[in-house]
Amino acid sequence: MAAERFCPQGERSSSTGKRLRGFTSSVRDFLRSKEPHPCLDFRTMNAVSKEKTTHLQVEEDEEDEAAHEDQSLPLRDYLHTSVHDKENSPMMRAVLYGQVCKVYRFQTDDHRWLLVREQMSETPLSLTLPKQLLSVLIHEHTGRCVCFHGNMSSSSAQHQSVITFIFRVQEVKELGDLSPHWDGVRHDVISHCNLLTGCYQEMLDELDKLSASSCFKSSRRKSDKHLQFVPTNLHSQRMEVTGPDSPGVWYEVITFGAPADHHQSFKHGGLKRLLNKHRKQGDGCVYFSREESSRAKRLLAGLAQLQPQVFGLAEELLSISLELDATRLQDALISLTQKTELFAHTLKDELIRNGLLAIHKQDMSSGSHAHSNGLLCDLSANQDVQSSPMLEGVCQWDSEYNEEEWDRAWASVAVSLNYLISIGDRLQGREPCPQEEWSPEASQSPAAPSWQEQLVPPVVTLRDCVREAAAKARASMSFVILQEAMAATVVQGTEQIIKRRHAVFSQALSAAACGFLLKLYGGLEDPLFLQQLHSVGILVQFESLLSTYGEEVGMLEDMEVGVADLSGVTFVVTEARTDRPEDLQPGLRGAWGSLVVEVPLPSETFEALPRELKEGRLIRVHPVLFSIGINQHQSLAERLGDRSPQQRLNQQSGERLRGYCHALTDHLPHLAGLQSLPDLLSSLDHSLGTRKRKNVKVLWSAAGVCRAVNGIRLTSCKSAKDRTSMSVTLEQCMLLLDRHALSREHFSRALDAMRSDGCRMENVQKNMGCRKFSFSSVQLLAFPKLYWPPEGSFG
Repeated sequence: MAAERFCPQGERSSSTGKRLRGFTSSVRDFLRSKEPHPCLDFRTMNAVSKEKTTHLQVEEDEEDEAAHEDQSLPLRDYLHTSVHDKENSPMMRAVLYGQVCKVYRFQTDDHRWLLVREQMSETPLSLTLPKQLLSVLIHEHTGRCVCFHGNMSSSSAQHQSVITFIFRVQEVKELGDLSPHWDGVRHDVISHCNLLTGCYQEMLDELDKLSASSCFKSSRRKSDKHLQFVPTNLHSQRMEVTGPDSPGVWYEVITFGAPADHHQSFKHGGLKRLLNKHRKQGDGCVYFSREESSRAKRLLAGLAQLQPQVFGLAEELLSISLELDATRLQDALISLTQKTELFAHTLKDELIRNGLLAIHKQDMSSGSHAHSNGLLCDLSANQDVQSSPMLEGVCQWDSEYNEEEWDRAWASVAVSLNYLISIGDRLQGREPCPQEEWSPEASQSPAAPSWQEQLVPPVVTLRDCVREAAAKARASMSFVILQEAMAATVVQGTEQIIKRRHAVFSQALSAAACGFLLKLYGGLEDPLFLQQLHSVGILVQFESLLSTYGEEVGMLEDMEVGVADLSGVTFVVTEARTDRPEDLQPGLRGAWGSLVVEVPLPSETFEALPRELKEGRLIRVHPVLFSIGINQHQSLAERLGDRSPQQRLNQQSGERLRGYCHALTDHLPHLAGLQSLPDLLSSLDHSLGTRKRKNVKVLWSAAGVCRAVNGIRLTSCKSAKDRTSMSVTLEQCMLLLDRHALSREHFSRALDAMRSDGCRMENVQKNMGCRKFSFSSVQLLAFPKLYWPPEGSFG
């Protein structure tokens, strides 16, 4: 279907203007028409769409009709300006295409008229962001040095044209010789990464074969293996409302199939359940962060450089001592002192102590463990660990490990160095002979020993202390790197769990990014909104209509984890190289858990931004998920199953939503819409506390709070074509009723018109090839009445 609507690049500029002018002329006829469903066709941006306009005709006398025609002129003029100037801008063409538009005329309480333009659009982000995420994941887990070149501002220190990645596989490969057990752990990490990258590379190759007209993934393809990362049925659902006394106001909802891995199915549940089960099995693991692993790698590099230098300078000191030259001996002693002090300073890192403590606290009582290389290790006696080259220098391996052991090893380096310095000073006549020597052997030396003979014992002692401290530090840092790699790969779950998590996250990210771009473009002229972005961040509110019965429980468990993972994502605004749509496409950089979505803006627009955003201030994402099942399966869950996951999820999201609202109120107390926030939050709290079946007021209240704080709204069901259509059309009509004085007696007629003739019916056509919502009369008996489609539109 998408290919049939795709418009070649060369046709856009020549066709759009004429089509839009014809459209404006048809609106004039439409506003005057007495026909219930006048219809016209036109081309929007880069797609051919069928424009179907509907109005609810109410009997008017001649005077009312004349007055209405006077009021319709500014409506037509504004509609033409909006479509031509804003919707066809390079920024909008970069994020939306394939529009389907519907225009309605609805009567208000005071018998005037609203002009409502409904628009449903596809987005290239359905394909481009999953491809970029796959590339990031591949390069994060491999040792290939690949650079990403993005559309980044050269003026910002945070936006370098080349981004280098730290590669986990390469790190563990560089750890050197390990004992059989720890070498098996390393093999597990490498095997885990190789399996994932091989699968991801295959997916990326398949996605690269798709053309620009194939970004849309229909609900019938939600289980396709190579499309796991692509969101199902992703669209922007937008409504522009123009009244006689007000310019056009836009409302947006992003609709897409609930982010879930349908390819792996839900036989064993979704991500929430799978991850909880896996974490219980791995409670004995020790975790270190990526920053700690990077620090450990730097410490290992410092050790590899400094230890040979200390040893070399010690040998040089002994050689110079044969010359009996006090000046040269002093210079050599100063060089050795400086290098040894640098060595000691490098090891003065709390991470080394923590790593050694973690080694000794590691639960090694699990018996035998089979590694991916086929090795079966018996860990009960810890014999293998004690003899490990990686753990050389760790002199104890039991539960009575003394935390001060490392302090003594580190301090011994300083003590032996001080003793060596005192010997050197004595040889140069600057210090009297001490009463006690460092070692018993020195006291038994013959009279008047040579300088070298007097320096050998302290030099040997210094080297032994340096070697012991370096071995302990090397063991600790190797353990930190290996454990972080395990925590980021094997410990996170099997390859199937990790693939599931990445795929679900990719779907949620594409939808959230589309919503963010539309929200940003619509608020570029609002300074308080821009201040909100860089000071507090953006709220992303997901609405789920999934039930808590059967397979949809697994889908909801997938969605919960995918939405939560978005909290590790940030947005940043950059300056685009040109105003071409391809240069305004968002980019992705970073690593899993700290991904940054770059949003390029045209130079003129970028220069008008606040200083903080121009300097690269990251925009945080605050995701929340509210879910209320509305279908017949939810009725079964409430009678026979368990709806506690839904209640828990809504309560947790309510707390996070209140936290965001309080932070926003503290930073921007004068932001428009905050005056009504206490009442909206109170209504949400009341809805959450009400024990009522299919309490959809929870969703309505959460949506109201989201719009009050300039948040991003997203709505999902299993495939976003039936229940989602009922939800977004209801939301649109409720907005017309609450904010634009839609006549209450025409509310139901407006709702039926949007459902039977609106954009969502076109969505059903795209997905299923027919113009019927997939409901039966029996199924609808379980739905709340406001979610019933009109007669003749389902079957």
